This record gives sequence, structure tokens and C-alpha cells, in this order.
Amino acid sequence: MIYAIGDIHGCRQHLSDLLSLVKPDLEHHKLVFIGDYIDRGPDSRGVVDDIIDLKKKYNPENIICLMGNHERMFLNFLDGREELFFLYNGGAATAVSYWGPHWEQQPHPLPAAHQKFFEELRLIYETPDYIFVHGGLKPGIPLEQQQEEDLLWIRGEFINSLEDFGRRVVFGHTPMRAPLIMPNKIGIDTGAVYGNKLTCVLLPEEIFFSVP
Repeated sequence: MIYAIGDIHGCRQHLSDLLSLVKPDLEHHKLVFIGDYIDRGPDSRGVVDDIIDLKKKYNPENIICLMGNHERMFLNFLDGREELFFLYNGGAATAVSYWGPHWEQQPHPLPAAHQKFFEELRLIYETPDYIFVHGGLKPGIPLEQQQEEDLLWIRGEFINSLEDFGRRVVFGHTPMRAPLIMPNKIGIDTGAVYGNKLTCVLLPEEIFFSVP
């Protein structure tokens, strides 16, 4: 079995409540985080702390962490690039979470474990039956030729596509009121940071759990 959790965006309490509800067996099954752990919500650093702790507590190979577009923006910001773009897209909340309200007056180092976490995020996770990715896939392009820009940022062109991608695609990135269930894809970003819910899907059963 595989559990997949949608976009968290700093909503640490939602994540805690969802894991308490789902109680995934991480000794025997896999948990896939679909990306966007940070930005907009109140405790981005705490979310990353909790996921790092999960990796310490259980076999880290059973906990797969994908990169979202917000993690890409954060890494660019840490490299001194596109700062305003990061801040405009909710990054100020992440900066405060890591370095406090006067973060602009301080250096911006990350704890070593957090730096490692962000640098090791995957773009895609594949199983025989599913492709897990943050944004989606560009229709008409073989998987091995997909570009990072699309994997992290694509929306309508992918969501509206009826293309058979060879396996069901499980994705986040585009918030919806309820999970999107289509023959070729499952969308699990249900807008937790916008006052809606954080969602987990259990596969292959397609059982959905949401909080609050």
C-alpha cells in the first residue's frame, strides 16, 4: 500500500492531525509527500522538522519526499536568485518561520538537516502502477523527456488532458475543494492553507482521508 499526502504549505497542525487519523504503517508501506511543504502557512520549518523526524523514526526509504514549485523557489532564494518572486508567492511566511520577523537583517543559513532535506527532494517517484509528481506531466512528452518546469508548475494543460500516461498520475499543486479523480490522474491538493482540507489517499484502494 502507498499513502500520498497533498500540499501542506506550513500547516503543521493539519499534518499532525492527518497522520494521527491515518496511522500509516511506515514499517511496511510507503508514504509519499507530493511537495509544497512550505510557504503561506504558519509553520513551514515545523512541517519540515516533523517529516525529518519521520525519516529518523522509520525506514527513510519508505518516506518519499517530492519537490514542489515552492521548494524550487526557496532553493533559488537561498542561492540569491529571484527573491521577490519567492516572497510574492508566500515565501515571507517561510522566512519568518526560519529566521524570525527581522529575517531581512540576518544571514539565511538553514539547519544542516533541512538543507539536506531540500537538496534531496525528488521530481518524480514511480511505481508499477503510479507516477507521483507535484504539478503534473506535459501531454505528448515521454516521461524521460519531461522538463522540471512542467513537473513543478503545469496546471490546466495536464489537468484537462485525457491522455493515458501509461500509469495513473498522482499530483498536487492545483488546489481543489475535493480530490480530483479521473481515469488517468488523481489530484490531492485540497487547499489546506486556504481554509479547506489536507488530504491523504491510500492506494490502490483509493480511500481518502482529510482534516480538519
